[in-house]
Amino acid sequence: MRGIADVAPEAVLLAGAGRALLLQLALPPVGRGVVRHSDFAADPLKRLHGTLRYIYALTNGTPAQAAAARAWVERAHEPVHGTARDGGPAYDAHDPRLQLWVAATLYDSATLVREAVLPPLGEDEAERLYRDYALLATALRMPPDLWPPTREDFARYRDGVIAELSVDDEVARAGRDLLAARNAPRWVRAAMPLARLLTAGFLPGRLRGPFGLAWSPRRERAFRAALAVVRVVYPRLPRAVRHAPMRHYLRAA
Repeated sequence: MRGIADVAPEAVLLAGAGRALLLQLALPPVGRGVVRHSDFAADPLKRLHGTLRYIYALTNGTPAQAAAARAWVERAHEPVHGTARDGGPAYDAHDPRLQLWVAATLYDSATLVREAVLPPLGEDEAERLYRDYALLATALRMPPDLWPPTREDFARYRDGVIAELSVDDEVARAGRDLLAARNAPRWVRAAMPLARLLTAGFLPGRLRGPFGLAWSPRRERAFRAALAVVRVVYPRLPRAVRHAPMRHYLRAA
């Protein structure tokens, strides 16, 4: 029966990375912490690289790699805390409820992409995968019982949080810097129009405008066409190609 160790290595899940990061930014305490302690304009891919290194190490790495990834995240989180000021929320990267939301965006975005391009999982496999994803938060400081017990509970939790998300000017600017990737390598910049299209297509509609993601019937058709191509091509790729990003990050761990 497939679980997170089988699903997480699939490179196609990276199509949901932009969505996950923007959903994280749109939760005010997370967004404020990231904005005050990151610089997407100077290094747009740093948070993504750290997240992928953490996911792959925990799900498919050796015990030593997993321990090193946890320690790296803990060190990165240590200075990320602040009190309410300028009308903004207090934030603390060690807050278990914020860790819950970050892990929730990773699970929800991966599931959304997977269901769009790969054959569906059976009910038992889907439940196991859902339970497995709690590892991304419990490996840090989130108590296991904070993870919603069932996928139905999760859907209610996710929808409740999404209804409360908001994007202020600082967060909007960070999101635009992330998706512009101006200081990224040339090949990354060349891929960003497609990344922006996929991010906008998977993102809840009311968040597109605040992050500067244009949407129209034409872009909707382009999004659907891109998914149709991926749905045909991706499952036929060799496993070595489909798992190449995971191997890259584990070699570097």
